[in-house]
Amino acid sequence: MKNVIGIDLGTSGVKLLLVSEKGEILSSDTETYPVSYPHDGWSEQDPLLWRRAISCGIKKILEGEDKEDVVAISFGGQMHGLVALDKEGDVIRPCILWNDGRTQKETDYLNNEIGKKNLLEWTGNIAFAGFTAPKILWMKNNEPENFARINKILLPKDYIAYWLSGEFGSDYSDASGMLLLDVEHKCWSKEMLEVCGLKEEQLPKLHESYESIGFIRKELAAEFGLPTSCRIVMGAGDNAAAAIGTGTIGDGRCNVSLGTSGTVFISSKKYLYDKEKAIHSFAHADGNYHLMGCILSAASCNAWWVNDVLKSDHAVEQMDLKKYLGKNNVYFLPYLMGERCPHNDVSARGAFIGMRPDTSRGQLTLSVLEGVSFALRDCLDIARDKGLTISGSTVCGGGTKSKLWCKILANVLGVPLTLPKTEQGPSYGAAILALVGASVYPSVEAACNALVAEKETIYPDPELTKLYQEKYEFYDSLYVALKDRFANWR
Repeated sequence: MKNVIGIDLGTSGVKLLLVSEKGEILSSDTETYPVSYPHDGWSEQDPLLWRRAISCGIKKILEGEDKEDVVAISFGGQMHGLVALDKEGDVIRPCILWNDGRTQKETDYLNNEIGKKNLLEWTGNIAFAGFTAPKILWMKNNEPENFARINKILLPKDYIAYWLSGEFGSDYSDASGMLLLDVEHKCWSKEMLEVCGLKEEQLPKLHESYESIGFIRKELAAEFGLPTSCRIVMGAGDNAAAAIGTGTIGDGRCNVSLGTSGTVFISSKKYLYDKEKAIHSFAHADGNYHLMGCILSAASCNAWWVNDVLKSDHAVEQMDLKKYLGKNNVYFLPYLMGERCPHNDVSARGAFIGMRPDTSRGQLTLSVLEGVSFALRDCLDIARDKGLTISGSTVCGGGTKSKLWCKILANVLGVPLTLPKTEQGPSYGAAILALVGASVYPSVEAACNALVAEKETIYPDPELTKLYQEKYEFYDSLYVALKDRFANWR
């Protein structure tokens, strides 16, 4: 029996799976760690926390298992984070995370002075505050002594791969979110390296997500009880890994993720990019490409509302909200952390709009679920505007535990939503990549066809879809009306 370990390096914790060559989950573990917010809008993390958590998790999932059967380890990881290493391979400063908002000045510089046209030509994307390149410029402008010490720049999961293998690498899907990669031609952009004041040797070697980059270091193999023949497979950005785990590969397939953040992920065999709106053109973990819209706050909106405001576990499922479906007159803008797609606005704020003296707690709760669904519809419509036909989608992430939310989302998007039988997000996709990297399967397509199965499909109701279409059109006007107010928020 050949087994693999799939690791999902998330923002608030890491999830590890031990998976058999048949796709069975043999054991799992989740370890948590804190996020640091040293200033308003900043978000950082110490990479050593990731190592400790993964060490603990590997030991737990291997307890009682035959460790010699483990042939590979791979990853899905939080994207865009800046991990800077010195010549000794030590971390220079805490990782600046994907949801950090300190780089508005640098983002504006890239989009307005370097120019969106140039950025699109060089990378296929415009600048977002969460991307890695603006973080590098921020470090150059604000921490010049640290910037001068940089020997290697890695993304979060790449740092873990380096720790495990001793090899500096990254994959095309994760590197696509740095704004340093020429996505179409799958190479580092010389123009962007010059803009950021970097040399190519400071960046990792590029790989496909399913490629083995080496073997586990002997000292770690001994610590975990793993064979020294255990391969380290490069892995993918979390959204690409989640898409692999749901079988979203090839041409024209869609996956919606209701995680901490939310994404609309559309696979494509050819390179596409959006010239007008803020949607990402990235490489995919299957060796092809994808379009992706990302909203910064999805399930985190519901967690904030239920846990921090209502302080009531499972509040959504306890409420009778069906009578309000498609008829709720309260709207919620889910911009608690600013917004990425399609507005690219770190100044955007969350808001409830339309409250009256008779507005109930249930209506506010429902508006949170609807607001996130409308924001995801924003992203899907950009893909539709490019002529792509989206007839259905898989859906994954913690938010799918709410059947009500899945029903709302299906009707807001107007397409059937299929829940995968094994819903483990990026960790399961990482396990599939590990199986391919260990040559258990000849390709990502073959592995997905063998291992990914459907659980159930939620179909939209035509009458409810029509009601939500009308509500979406009104929702779509709210950000435009408030944009200038957000920019001058006090």
